[in-house]
Amino acid sequence: MYRHFLNMTDSTGIIQFADKSKPKKESGYTVDDNARALLVAMDMESKEKERLMNIYIRFLEEAQDSRGIWQNLKLDGKFSPVINSEDSMGRGIIAASFALNCGISDTEKMAKKILGKALPRAFKFNSPRAISYALIGIENLIDRGRYLWVLPYAKQMADKLIMLYQMNRSPDWLWFEDKLTYCNAVIPHALFGFYRVSGNARALKVAKDTLDFLTDSLFKKGYLNIVGNRGWWHRQSFIPDFDQQPVDAASVVLACLEAFAVTGESEYAYKARIAYDWYWGKNINGIPLYNKDTQGCHDALVPDGVNLNQGAEAVISFLMAHHAIKNVIEKKSQRLIPAV
Repeated sequence: MYRHFLNMTDSTGIIQFADKSKPKKESGYTVDDNARALLVAMDMESKEKERLMNIYIRFLEEAQDSRGIWQNLKLDGKFSPVINSEDSMGRGIIAASFALNCGISDTEKMAKKILGKALPRAFKFNSPRAISYALIGIENLIDRGRYLWVLPYAKQMADKLIMLYQMNRSPDWLWFEDKLTYCNAVIPHALFGFYRVSGNARALKVAKDTLDFLTDSLFKKGYLNIVGNRGWWHRQSFIPDFDQQPVDAASVVLACLEAFAVTGESEYAYKARIAYDWYWGKNINGIPLYNKDTQGCHDALVPDGVNLNQGAEAVISFLMAHHAIKNVIEKKSQRLIPAV
């Protein structure tokens, strides 16, 4: 299960891209990938677990400057701001929030240091996905009885998302923006989590309405048909079929499992399983994204099949979805779900 994940990781971190299954070290390393790789490593049942966690948390610590900003890309041994984003900040916060309770002292210390610098910036995010990523991390802290002082800030962030929904919704468009792009499900995911820690009924209503709108739209054919990145899905337009990326499938899996954990409604567990089956061939092309030979995951569904490359984001997304399905549905533990 982890062969390609391990193959993509060296002493610096997890490498961004691959040529088919061969890591392209010249492509560098990103905070986005290493934050999500840390979440995967924390869920591993392997002797490699602690070594990998140490690699990924150290990458996050080294990538963060004194202002709390992550330099997203490390290339040729140097960190660069060329692809910095609020999203990568939010993903870093999620990873650190879970690492804070991982049971490994050195990792927990680094996670605490990271959060101390990153949280003040997170409260000022404007991107709805970045707000959602950071909010999920903050909700995890609150749920674990840590950093309880952040609850008012969490409410402000949830209110921002709800305001966006109220501004953009219409009878046939229950969404936060006038188009759907990447990792859409992370936004209702964050609002389900906010309901969990606050009991805010308005957040629950918006979370249910928007996740139901999203899944009803994407499951019309009986399988997950992700919003393609060739133009995205604009209001009063059609959903482009390609390219469909593994990170988006994982986003739907994780959001549906969070909804199931919060509401107990089995419909959401069923939807999560349908979304997970996308990796195994229940998709528009009828082709598996998971590669049993390499234990990697192809980068996308494309019109003529799959993208043969197997980069970090793809295998990480598959493993996060796989772990979540195993933890929540098969073990029936309703373990709290991170996001991609």
